[in-house]
This record gives sequence, structure tokens and C-alpha cells, in this order.
Amino acid sequence: MARESSRPGITDVAKLAGVSLSTVSRAMNGNPTVDPALAERVRAAAAELGYTANPVARSLVLGRTQTVAVVIPDLENPTFQAILRGLSRAATADGYHVLVADSREDLDEEHALARATRLRTDGVILCAPRMPEEELATLLPALSPAVVINRGPQISAPVVGADYGSGMREIVDHLTSLGHRRLVYLAGATRSVTHKARQDAIAAAVSGFDRLDRLEVEEITAGVDFDSGTAVADQVLASGATAVIAYNDLVAMGLLSALTVRRVEVPGQLSITGFDDIPSAAYTSPPLTTAAVPAVDLGAAAWAAMHAQLTGGEPTPALTLTPTLVVRGSTSAPRED
Repeated sequence: MARESSRPGITDVAKLAGVSLSTVSRAMNGNPTVDPALAERVRAAAAELGYTANPVARSLVLGRTQTVAVVIPDLENPTFQAILRGLSRAATADGYHVLVADSREDLDEEHALARATRLRTDGVILCAPRMPEEELATLLPALSPAVVINRGPQISAPVVGADYGSGMREIVDHLTSLGHRRLVYLAGATRSVTHKARQDAIAAAVSGFDRLDRLEVEEITAGVDFDSGTAVADQVLASGATAVIAYNDLVAMGLLSALTVRRVEVPGQLSITGFDDIPSAAYTSPPLTTAAVPAVDLGAAAWAAMHAQLTGGEPTPALTLTPTLVVRGSTSAPRED
């Protein structure tokens, strides 16, 4: 014979408080229509019995899951990890859970994950820098409420992002101030809006030099991970450049590793810069000059924009955070032959 559960239920609370089941439900869920004295009586009865509401049942009553989904392109990337850290900490402080989905840089998977996770959550925070503009515009209404990370302000949802163009311009200005005039840009996710921002900043820097003091920047398609930087080492050396701007720190670190094997001195023979300032960037040999993206703050800002929608707060305007140049040992003036 099955044993009866000794766990108190909503019926026990209603009986002890002398109220209906619906009153207990509304009181425990914070419904403001319940008389304050009655609500306090229900809470006291629940506390005396040790009753806690079933979260699944509570979700059914409220029509909310207290969970939001975050869809990112690559969970192994330390920058996305930092965004998640800032977001999850802020969400937890507000009593929400975060469901993380990794699209593995697959646009079709990104679409499917965004739609599937929205069915199980109260909203979606989408980090989709590679998704074409028209596809994103079509997808967003099905995800509402939604927040988008690292896209342009024309998106029909709150957007938070970093000013990658500003960060890239600071890197170029740093290298040219040291005397470098032949640079290589290792392009990463070429379909990404953040890649376009980097390209535009480089083009603006090149156009700012006159014909007597010309700046040359060669673009080499690489990738977004460590192996991408390693794979293009010979192309970089063949370019004749004196400095390299990598798409991100992982690519820069891969290149740095390959150059070490080839006994190329950095920064003596070739200066290298990254982008993002992931934690390990300060511990390479030499330490990596980079543009620090406030990724944790980006995550917290994305949550604030989502929370405002979930709670009926004021709509959050587009927010752009500015990277900061961090100069370390991987850059110096070009060696004079």
C-alpha cells in the first residue's frame, strides 16, 4: 500500500487559514486584489505548515515561467561566457532563471533554438551578430519580448551592444602612433555586423592619411578561434606587414603561438593586437594589447532591458558601451632595418 505524502498542500493551508483554495493561490502569488490582512493570514498558515508553492503549478497560474532564454553562437568563446555571467547574475538577483542555448555558429540552428526556447520561457535574449537583417526582422515578432545583443539600433527590439568601430579605431591609432604603416587585419566572422564595424573603422583610418604618409591595411580571412590564428601565420609573414590586428583575442593568441614556433619575435619583428580582452589575454607571452569589451556589463544591460519588458517598466533605449584600449607587451614601434 502506498504511503500518504506528509508534505502539506494548498488544501491544508486553506483549511488552517479558513479561506478558499483560490484565495490561497492568489495570496501566495502576490495578487494585489487580496485583502492585506487575509494575505498575511494565508502566509502565516503556509509558514506554520512549511508549505511552499509548486513552481510548475505557480507558472500555470501566473502564465509565467520566471525563466528567460539566451541564445548565443559559441559557448566556448570567453566573451560570450562573460556576457552570460553578467546576465545570469542580474537575472538571479531579480528571481529569474536563465536557460542557455548554443547555436554553434549555425544560423539554421539559431532560428530553431530561438523559437523552441521561447515556447518554454518568458522571453528570449538573442546574441545573433551573424544573422541577416531581414531574417532577424522576421524572427523577432515571434520571440517577443526579446532583447538583441550587438546589432544596430534599427532593430525592432531593445538592443545592447559594444561600439566595435570605436575599439578598432583606437587599436589602429595606437599602432600608427608607434609608426606602423603596413598592417594586416585578420577578419573573423565576415557576415557579422561587428566585422562590418571593424572594417568601416579601418577604412576611415586609411582615408585619414594623406598620400605622403600612406597607411596600408591588408585583409586576410581567418576565423574566430585559436586555430584560425595559427592557420594564417605564413600568410601574415608573407604580407610584409609590421603589425597585425586580429579579429579577437583567440585569433591573436593562435597567431602568437604559431609565431613562437617559427621563432618570430613579438613585438620586435611583428606587433600583434587582439580584441575583447578575455581573461587569458593578460597572460600570453608577451601579454596581448587589445580592446577591452565590457562583456559582463553588456550581459547585465541585456537583462535590464528584458526585465523592463517583463514587468511593464519603461522601454529601454538602445545602449552602446565603449571598449577601452589596453596596451601591453605585444606591440611596439616597428624595427628599423
